[in-house]
Amino acid sequence: MNRVLILEDEPLIAMDLVMAFEDCAIATVTAVTCAEACSALDEQPIDGAVLDVNLGGGETCEEIALALKERSIPFILNTGDLDRSGEMLRAIDAPVVAKPTPADRVVERLMDHAGIR
Repeated sequence: MNRVLILEDEPLIAMDLVMAFEDCAIATVTAVTCAEACSALDEQPIDGAVLDVNLGGGETCEEIALALKERSIPFILNTGDLDRSGEMLRAIDAPVVAKPTPADRVVERLMDHAGIR
């Protein structure tokens, strides 16, 4: 079974994504901070990830995005803050899904990008 990491600080968005992935028989691991996400990467195999760009308290997903790139794990960025994060988004160079997008479409985008079926 494929496993996806969801890095998201909004509980309702995370819950919607978890349910949408489960509907596709894909296991999920959720994290609210980059530290939690890094621990998840170290503890279990991850086949793809959905990253919220701005995690609150000034934290961004940049640290985990770099860790995923180093491990060649595909990911997408899911953000509602395209203007403010523009420069960082270009530097990360990953597909971007603008919030709000229905969870099933976010799942579809990651599955297409990561080749998960």
